[in-house]
Amino acid sequence: MKQLMNKLALFKTNSQEHSTESYKNLDELKWQFALENSNVGVWDWNAKTNQVFYSEKTKQLIGFTNSEIKNSEIQWDKRVHPEDQDAYFKDYNAHLNGNLDHYKNEHRVRCKDGSYKWILDRGKVVTRDKNNKPLRIIGTVADITKRKKNEELLKTNLELITNQNKRLHNFTHIVSHNLKTHIGNFKNILEFYDEAHSEKERDDLISHLKTISGALTNTIVDLNDIISIKSKSNIEQINETINIHSCANKIIKSLELESQQKNISIHNAIRETDHIKTNVSYFESILHNLISNGIKYSHPERRSKIILQTIHTNTEIKILVSDNGIGIDTDKYKNQLFEMYQTFHGTKREDSRGIGLYITKTQVEALEGRIELSSKPNEGSTFTLIFKR
Repeated sequence: MKQLMNKLALFKTNSQEHSTESYKNLDELKWQFALENSNVGVWDWNAKTNQVFYSEKTKQLIGFTNSEIKNSEIQWDKRVHPEDQDAYFKDYNAHLNGNLDHYKNEHRVRCKDGSYKWILDRGKVVTRDKNNKPLRIIGTVADITKRKKNEELLKTNLELITNQNKRLHNFTHIVSHNLKTHIGNFKNILEFYDEAHSEKERDDLISHLKTISGALTNTIVDLNDIISIKSKSNIEQINETINIHSCANKIIKSLELESQQKNISIHNAIRETDHIKTNVSYFESILHNLISNGIKYSHPERRSKIILQTIHTNTEIKILVSDNGIGIDTDKYKNQLFEMYQTFHGTKREDSRGIGLYITKTQVEALEGRIELSSKPNEGSTFTLIFKR
């Protein structure tokens, strides 16, 4: 920058003759000064010689010094992210062919250290030959990584709010429907009671009232459990580090009586070194629900087993709870799997209220994770808990 300012001062001092060429050179120096003191890089392609000039700022944007890399060595096209190349070449060629007045494209470019930056790339053909073929193109590049990250964060938050609103709407609908059903049943029984002609009829109706009261109590307990989870926007001790293997052993031990009664073997194949930062109470509840489900819906015609294991990726840890039980037809029930008051096994069990998986999913999402299910009838089920590492 100082060198450029000195050039300008020297040019004004020594230029006694104000020819057209002198003004042109001074104008170019001013533009160069303006660009070098901005966060914008410049590129200039001579189509006739196929030579490309990249300014010092352009090289700095991708982690190189001016002397560290030659213009011909940058090979910008090859640095464009594979997922962005189609749109990049499409926009660029559309301008060269005269279909776009200006070239403009946002794409990721690989830097010196192997990371990627989002770049806003603009350009325009400034000279064409008599056949309208481009001879020279001048363009600029600017780092828009921060803006793209903010856009992605905004998109994620919008999706989160949209999903939360959808779940809240569904939850409100379920609450309204279930409470109205119980209230309607109460009203009908009381009307029948007033019209009863004998003590036996009244006793029978009182028995029905007790049944309805018990069902209402269960509904209120279920809804209270869900509300208590949903109301905690920031779970305390969510960053508590726990050993997954030890936690699983604790739950398996607590379910030992039930598993022995049904002759079910539970194998903990989770590595003893596996840890996760989470809320221990919620995490234990999730494992308890999934393992007890495997026990509850074991297959009556074969030796049942439940296996727990973990899979690691670069960004996530997956906890798998698999069984060889009666399974679920996920194709048939794919849109209902984690909804409230849904049962899928075709079994008439008094302890199956269709609330367990909904609560489990709610707890997993409260821990900023997600849950997936893979299952086939008569083959078994695998629940996969996915958390960020």
